[in-house]
Amino acid sequence: MAKLLYQGHGSYRITAGDGTTVYVDPYAGEGYDAPADLVLITHEHVDHTNVDLVHQKPGCQIWREADMLTDGEYQTRELDGIVVRAVPAYNLKHKRDDCVGYVIVVDGVRIYGSGDTSTTSCMMEVLPEEDLDYALLCIDGVFNMNPEEATQCAEMISAHHAIPIHMKPGALFDEAMAARFTPANRLILRPGDEMELEHI
Repeated sequence: MAKLLYQGHGSYRITAGDGTTVYVDPYAGEGYDAPADLVLITHEHVDHTNVDLVHQKPGCQIWREADMLTDGEYQTRELDGIVVRAVPAYNLKHKRDDCVGYVIVVDGVRIYGSGDTSTTSCMMEVLPEEDLDYALLCIDGVFNMNPEEATQCAEMISAHHAIPIHMKPGALFDEAMAARFTPANRLILRPGDEMELEHI
């Protein structure tokens, strides 16, 4: 069964049932010991790109936003049965051409990672039709949407579970910020928490 480890800030690790390991936006926390098959970067800000933390298997792939958004087209790629599709991410501090979010399908489980963003048209028009199991949403309210806006986005997206991440500059996690994220489908993970993923 696939698993998700939340490492803190915007960093998390997804492990497929066969052991294929994906890191998203490595930067914070612990849990970089499992060798990576794939590293996904949503954009090039320093708090999303510390690839040196990750132990990489021979042949490990690193897919950056520039690989997944080419000539204005969002790309879909596959590695060892894991399908990754880039989707829009943007706001006043993050240019549309320089940032992506990801829909990741692993062992039949569908995960949306927002990257750094505010509300996008994709959240309103596309993602609600995706039958997403998990949505990981940034909530810092500094350069991205705050917990209240992220709550509205979670309700629009309608994933089975909505997980707040990327809460406060310089912090792995912030309880007060997490408490302000209040969709009915909220699921709180704290740094170091690992859970089994299931498709509902």
